[in-house]
Amino acid sequence: MKLLLHICCAPCTIYPLQVLRDQHHEVRGLFFNPNIHPYLEYCRRRDTLKAYAEQENLPVIWKDSYELDDFLRSVAFREGDRCRFCYYKRLSYAAHVARKGNFDGFSSTLLYSRYQNHSLICSIGESLAKEQGLAFFYHDFREGWETGIRISKAQGMYRQQYCGCIYSERDRYYRKAPSRGIDPEPADG
Repeated sequence: MKLLLHICCAPCTIYPLQVLRDQHHEVRGLFFNPNIHPYLEYCRRRDTLKAYAEQENLPVIWKDSYELDDFLRSVAFREGDRCRFCYYKRLSYAAHVARKGNFDGFSSTLLYSRYQNHSLICSIGESLAKEQGLAFFYHDFREGWETGIRISKAQGMYRQQYCGCIYSERDRYYRKAPSRGIDPEPADG
């Protein structure tokens, strides 16, 4: 198959790319991640992927625009459902690009992460694929979690510590203090 692989970051690309190439798929990447905050984090992820894609001879389509305002407006007052919106936004764009580019189907490196909602990603991906007349390629890339981590560390890749959005950054680095009338403390202090 000629597959378009939506890519969230380089470390999450390692194992899915290996699997897809082992299965003899023709893979092209797509970088579109309007949720990533702050901007310097976005740049680090983009630049790390650029270096990895060059190393692996992976052609990538870059939608290199920082659309954080749109993401925040769309999830404001619906923060509990932010992942649904985020998955839909990124996969919808991937499906659109795949159809326009005459790909047979599309997938996402989001399926590599143990921290993402696989059933929701699949449901959205399959729905969008049906709308666009494409296949949504599902593979449980989580099976290669340790492989991806080992390789990314060996290569000295930048490895982020949160999903990307401002809310996941908060959840990663900030914990609530026990209810004793004490102000919350930062997670690392």
